[in-house]
Order: sequence, then C-alpha cells, then structure tokens
Amino acid sequence: MKSKTTNDSNYQAGDIITEDSQELYCIQTSIEGTPAEPENQTSREAENGNVELTIVESRLVEEDMDGDEKKAQIYSPNRKPQNAIYVKYASLLILTLQNAALGLSMRYAFTREGEKFSPPAAILMAELLKLVICLFLVIQESGSLPTAVHSLYTTVILNIKDTLRVGVPSFLYVLQNNLLYVSSSNLDAATYQVTYQLKLLTTAFFAVVVLKRKLKRWQWIALGLLAAGIAMVQLSSTTKEAVPTATTRSESKVIGFCAALAACFISGFAGIYFEKVLKESDVSVWMRNVQLSLLSLPFAFLTYLFKEKSLTNVLKGFDGFVWYLVVLQAAGGLIVAVVVKYADNILKGFATSVAIIISCIASIYIFDFRLTLQFVCGTTMVIGSIFLYGYVPKKPDLRLSLSV
Repeated sequence: MKSKTTNDSNYQAGDIITEDSQELYCIQTSIEGTPAEPENQTSREAENGNVELTIVESRLVEEDMDGDEKKAQIYSPNRKPQNAIYVKYASLLILTLQNAALGLSMRYAFTREGEKFSPPAAILMAELLKLVICLFLVIQESGSLPTAVHSLYTTVILNIKDTLRVGVPSFLYVLQNNLLYVSSSNLDAATYQVTYQLKLLTTAFFAVVVLKRKLKRWQWIALGLLAAGIAMVQLSSTTKEAVPTATTRSESKVIGFCAALAACFISGFAGIYFEKVLKESDVSVWMRNVQLSLLSLPFAFLTYLFKEKSLTNVLKGFDGFVWYLVVLQAAGGLIVAVVVKYADNILKGFATSVAIIISCIASIYIFDFRLTLQFVCGTTMVIGSIFLYGYVPKKPDLRLSLSV
C-alpha cells in the first residue's frame, strides 16, 4: 500500500493520504473510477457476483465534524492527535479538581472565620470575569481585533432578536448560582456534591419533553438508581449530626435540599434550552457565552441590589479566598466546553465521580464530616448511575453480504 501526502492530486483506492501525523484512509466507494471522498466511507468489493459491504470508521478530521463539534472547538484542528490526547486528560483532570474544589470552597467560605461576603456580589464578579475571558477567546477565534469587533457588532447588536433569545438561560443561570450558594450554606460539602447530581435527572426530563429525545432502557434504570441514591444520602444526613457550632445552628437541611433541587431543575431546563439555541444557529459557543454574560450581568446586578439594598461596599469581605472562588466559578463553564470537545460521556462521568469521592474524603478532615454506611451506599448508587447513564455500547463491525 502506497503513502501519499495531501499535495498529491491523484488518489487510488487503498492509498493512504498523510497530513502531518494524521492518516486519512482513501477507499474507493463508487463505480467507474469516480474519486473517493475522505469521510466515513463504505468499502465495496465485488468478486464472483458477491458484493461485500464494510463500514469503515475513519479518523475524525475537521471536515467530518458536525456543527456542535465545530462550535466547541478552541484548539487548532491541525494539531497532532497526541496533543489532543494530552488536552483531553488534562481537561478532565482540571474538571475533576474544579468540581470538587468548587463545592468544598463554597462550603468553606460560609464556615470560616472573618468578614462575610455577599454571594450575589461574587456571582456578579464571576459573570464579569467570564465575559472578559470569552471576549479574549472570540478575538483569538477571529484572528484579529478588528475582525472580532465586527463579528461582535454583527452578531450581538445587529442580530438583537437572536441575542435576546439567550436572555432566558442568562436569567436562569444567575438564579441557579444564587440557589447553589444557599444550598452550600445549609448542606455539608459531601451531601451538597451528591445531591446536585440530580441535575442529570432533570436534564434528562427536559431533553425528553423539549427535545423529544428517547432514552434507552438502561438510562431510565440509571435515573431511578440516581434518585434512590440521593434519597438515601439525604436520609443519612439527617441522622449523622455532628457537634453543633455557631454556624451549623443556623443551617436548615430542608432549605439546603430544596435550594439544590430547584437549582437542578433550573440547570436542566437552562442547559437544554441553551443546547437548542446552539443547534438552531451557526454562532460559535464562545460568542454565545459572550451573549450569555452580557445579559447575565444586569440580572446579577439586580439580584445583588435586591438582596443588599445598597451599592456601597460591593466588594465587602472579598479577600484572596473569595477571589479564588470567583475565578473557580467563572472557569467552570469554560472547562466543560473543552471537555465536551475532547472527552466522551464515560470519561466525564468518571471525572464527576472522582470529584464526589474527593469531596467526601476532604469533608471528613476539613468539616468533621461523619461518614456512615447509608451515605456510602447512596453515594455508590449515584456514582454507578452516572456511569450507567453515560454508557454507550460498542457497535460491532457491520458486514453485510449481498448477492447480485
């Protein structure tokens, strides 16, 4: 078999077309010498009146990507596959640490000594930081500042109706983040981390209702297992009260769970709505995030004003730890975008599961969390449901023999 570069114009059936370290397999798919297309290809071999149909999976290249994959792409499509592997596992590691650190940090921010900060102010600062980061990524994506400015003006200002469509998830995400702060101030970090996985159930519910998706049988089983596991965790949290402190005396498990449950429903609907908006347009994911942040800022500002009743001392209580929390929260959505590009559901489920385990272990040492058998069983069920829901059975090589 001969190897050719992409500069060669004459391809033969069976040739290997090489570009850097990538190989695109060229297999003739039509009759009478028509050139083959470098995509997911069908190999037809006719011999003695029999036609054998073989489905051949080619390596993923930019031309083979669908619209959603192109929207999530932030790295050069010409990068070598080895780099993509490094990025995949690095982003998964960062996502795991971010998921675990966010729950632990939010909890610690409410239990530590010192001047308290305003959660709506932290959300406002996180949205502002996210806007700055996304603007930088749009400039990088456009190639130059003038091109980015023109693209922003065309997409955000001239196409104002499309921008306003993002107003719904913008408002919902601000509300969700405020509810998560309420939940983390009333639940220990481990219980909060496990309970928030209910968003898998609510997202699946809205995917069926809004997007008319059909879930597989094992996915329904996974959702039932998830609900049962979280119920077991919640029941265990009511029976393992530690020695009450000045902070825990003012906490309410019911308020914490209700806030987490409401945040899960909001997260599920907002995520599905935003996915629908993405699929119905050609706007990149970073441009959409610019629209989200632009519309989230007024909602976050009004939320702060409603709670604090004053514009003075917006940064009251903001020290190095709170700013770290702001960065952590702003980076969450951007990390997910990278993981969506390079990882699959199994690996994302693994990252979430490891984050839960890290939160549980860290809570034992940081917050005097008491681990019970009931909590362990419930958490195990939740982790198992995450893997089961994201399970994708391998498709066997399809070989059909057709007689002529």
